[in-house]
Amino acid sequence: MAGGVFAPGHLGELTRIVPFELADGVLEETRTRERRLRVLPSRVGLYFVLAMCLFPGTGYRGVWAKLTAALDGLGLAVPSSRALRDLRRRIGIAPVRALFEVLAGPLGRPRTPGVMSGRYRTVAFDGCRSVKVPDTGRNRAWLGKMNAALGVTGYPVIQLMTLCETGTRALLGAAFGSTAEGEITWARKLLHLLDETMLVLMDRGFDGGEFLREVAATKAQFLVRLSSVRRPPVLGHLPDGSVRSVIGGVKVRIIEASVTVTCHDGTRYGGTYRLATTLADHRAYPAEALIALYHERWQHEIAYLALRHTLLEGRVLRSGDPAGLQQEMWALLALYQTLRIAITDAVATVPGTDPDRASYQIAVETARTLVTSARGVATGASDLAGDIGRAVLASLHGPRRPRVCARRVKSPLSRWNKHPPGKPRTCQRITSITTAIRAEHQPAATRGEQCVTTACGP
Repeated sequence: MAGGVFAPGHLGELTRIVPFELADGVLEETRTRERRLRVLPSRVGLYFVLAMCLFPGTGYRGVWAKLTAALDGLGLAVPSSRALRDLRRRIGIAPVRALFEVLAGPLGRPRTPGVMSGRYRTVAFDGCRSVKVPDTGRNRAWLGKMNAALGVTGYPVIQLMTLCETGTRALLGAAFGSTAEGEITWARKLLHLLDETMLVLMDRGFDGGEFLREVAATKAQFLVRLSSVRRPPVLGHLPDGSVRSVIGGVKVRIIEASVTVTCHDGTRYGGTYRLATTLADHRAYPAEALIALYHERWQHEIAYLALRHTLLEGRVLRSGDPAGLQQEMWALLALYQTLRIAITDAVATVPGTDPDRASYQIAVETARTLVTSARGVATGASDLAGDIGRAVLASLHGPRRPRVCARRVKSPLSRWNKHPPGKPRTCQRITSITTAIRAEHQPAATRGEQCVTTACGP
């Protein structure tokens, strides 16, 4: 442990990822380090804010008790809730945001399963509007409230936008604020993170011509689903059924496909997908392969599931003012990324293991235990996995099973409260997925379809 008043400043085994030198560095860089040594130094405050997000259901003094539970006999201060609140205010937003920016970035190696598609690293844009905040006047003045079917939502929410590496679910960057500005506005703040080594997967909300032109200007490739109302011109047909077109001045290849899922009980359902991509070579990137690759965009949703429900436990944030919310959000994102680094480091010790199989829940639970016991603060450089990694590796998920899960929506305000037509109302094993590639704008009599049937094992 650090000596004297710095002893409570740790994060258990996660301290090896956020070491004392890094904490001091971001404090120095943002000029928020104390000018005189206090009973509650700034470094301790930074770790306290991170621990506050690791224990979302615990009050200030409870979080402090967990940081100091194994430090009996050191004569440490027992600060009041007000003193810890003042410590948060003294730290401010800047060092926590700087810490996230240092930790953020792709984690997968080129040989890590699921990280690369050909020579491109797959990443995804997506927004989240389910992080709720206290319903105070200052929070409402900043965020407002979203409209619902019967009025407005109960809590204000933060519009979070992140760029995620789909293979490891690590965050490359984040931006957040009011929902009034829309997802595209927040996504534009992250375009500088893209480069020529990346393939960006995007949903229908990101198919605007101007935005796609801005994405293409970063030299990154993209694969985006088109909304049903968008009808770009057909400039030529390719042998695999895709067509050449242009959107927003960017030359693209458009793939239209009907996907049909057959379940174990005989139920069949599906839908139509229209994708636009800058990957123009139909031989190197067949249409069927790109349809399957687009499914990886859902890894971003799983990242949000881990952030909102596993780490935050579905709770409302605790800060009652915008400055506190911003600090808390950057700390939550930094902590999420820290745990992802610990998981990816552990998986890397077993070559060929897909990061998808690692349990974020187990990583969180183990990290909480190690904070309370103050174990692993100084971990040897040769111990890449650590206690967190060993716990994760001991409980890897099995290979992904082809199955469909029934939608269960508890909130009557959800826009997804209606069951999708044809989809099973119980969880079912998938026996086959059939993809039919269709050439756009051809007469039905001459339109030939190429069908590929993938039989899924039990």
